Amino acid sequence: MTYLPLIAIGLVAGVLAGMFGIGGGLVIVPALLYFMKLGEVDSIGTSLAALIPPVGLLGAMEYYRTGHINLKYALVIAAGLFVGAYFGARIILALPPVTIRRIYAVFLVIVAARMLLASK
Repeated sequence: MTYLPLIAIGLVAGVLAGMFGIGGGLVIVPALLYFMKLGEVDSIGTSLAALIPPVGLLGAMEYYRTGHINLKYALVIAAGLFVGAYFGARIILALPPVTIRRIYAVFLVIVAARMLLASK
């Protein structure tokens, strides 16, 4: 197996995370599904594992350095992520892959539609 596609996935996700605060669900999971041919649950688990160590540390440091982080909000969100990821994993692991794919697709369509139709 070549590591180049995985490095490319990480770089693209990292750039987009630094630009828009996205990465795992919108970039890494679909890339693992379609380019690396992992299953839904494996893609989600691999994405979470990849995000644990670097989850935007350098990008967050730069935003913090320039005064663009609400630290209180970030800490509360982090607590929610910590607990929510556990329950999200429990829910997804109980579903068949096709259901996971459909739920995820609906989520992406809703997000895209809201962004396209937003007045500001």
